[in-house]
Amino acid sequence: MTVDDRSKHDHSDWEAVVLAARERARSRQALMVERFGLSGDVRYDWSMNDARITWSRGGKVFLTGRLTVIGSVSVAQQTWLWSWANESLPHAALGDMEKVRQFGEENDYPALPWPGFTYDPELVAEARMVAASVLDADGLWAELMDDVQLHFMIHDLALTAE
Repeated sequence: MTVDDRSKHDHSDWEAVVLAARERARSRQALMVERFGLSGDVRYDWSMNDARITWSRGGKVFLTGRLTVIGSVSVAQQTWLWSWANESLPHAALGDMEKVRQFGEENDYPALPWPGFTYDPELVAEARMVAASVLDADGLWAELMDDVQLHFMIHDLALTAE
């Protein structure tokens, strides 16, 4: 499907999927922050090479999780690129993102199987929430590095032993 091939796309169906994904993401995000105390003096470290994130307080790690890169925004170029289409990312950081692309193809949701598109904040938000729903993520997270906005899903949260 090309960027201009929108004949099969049912926008009302996409809106329903986005609405359900948005509600799911909001409740999961709030639960994650509340359950694990991810506010205040919490620090985090992450690595795409091993697809891990850790949270610490007072220098002691208390929570770990697995990261999946959803995609990235080039601030300078104002473009979105899905992680599955980004050959520069470590394989570990891709998780099961191919399932998101397939979900888009199977359901004729064009934004999901396109390798990239012109940056639109609302479409990026919708795409990342739908991706998180498809892959049953515990939460969403973003990081700005230089001129690139990275978007992640968080999975498999586990408290570390005291």
